[in-house]
Amino acid sequence: MLAIFRMLVLLIICILICIIGSIYCALYKPCNSCHAYKFGRIFGHLYCIFGIKVIIRYPKNINFPKNCVYIANHQNNFDMITVSRVIKKNTITIGKKSLIWIPFFGILYWISGNLLIDRKNKISSLKSLKKVTSILKDQKTSIWMFPEGTRSRGKGLLPFKSGAFHIALHAQVPIVPICVSDTSQIKINKYNNGIVIIEVLSPINIKKYRINQARQLSQDCYDLVQKKISILNEEILKFNHFK
Repeated sequence: MLAIFRMLVLLIICILICIIGSIYCALYKPCNSCHAYKFGRIFGHLYCIFGIKVIIRYPKNINFPKNCVYIANHQNNFDMITVSRVIKKNTITIGKKSLIWIPFFGILYWISGNLLIDRKNKISSLKSLKKVTSILKDQKTSIWMFPEGTRSRGKGLLPFKSGAFHIALHAQVPIVPICVSDTSQIKINKYNNGIVIIEVLSPINIKKYRINQARQLSQDCYDLVQKKISILNEEILKFNHFK
């Protein structure tokens, strides 16, 4: 019963955010990157509806670059109310073109400044990647991508696709990994549904990689993210054991 109540509350709130947000963006700087940050943060505060505690960690004494490529593991629908809390100003995300057809949310996603890519059309996808590279070079805007390309749905970290790493190498901007502990085991039918740890890692300097080493960069980032996620998951297991 509690789970049904939570889902209904979330649905109503999300529809209201999407409708009001779409109107706001249409009237004030449509498709501007400043909106992606605002509404990402708004969605990121909805975690409390589900009785989840979110812990966010940043590296100490690190000044994040004004433009970079953020990469994060993509698990399930919980990402919308957890990892979106970490989004920085002047950051936009890249999503598949089919997102536009999600009722209410699709319009807000597009009009708030995020980019939609048709992955099935190679020519269109290539043009979009060139556009992203140009944005990173010419503007103080960062890009957020999920390099797995789809939600893992409890299967662990899926192999990374190379798109995000090609972009970083061509634009010559650092990569900032964002690691989220496993959320596939979280149930929403209890008052207290555990914790999620999100850890932002130090920027990865891509200068040591050549322009044609996107796959090597992808693998190195994958290994780094997988190792950190394992550490976070072990920490949560210990927390639950001593709770």
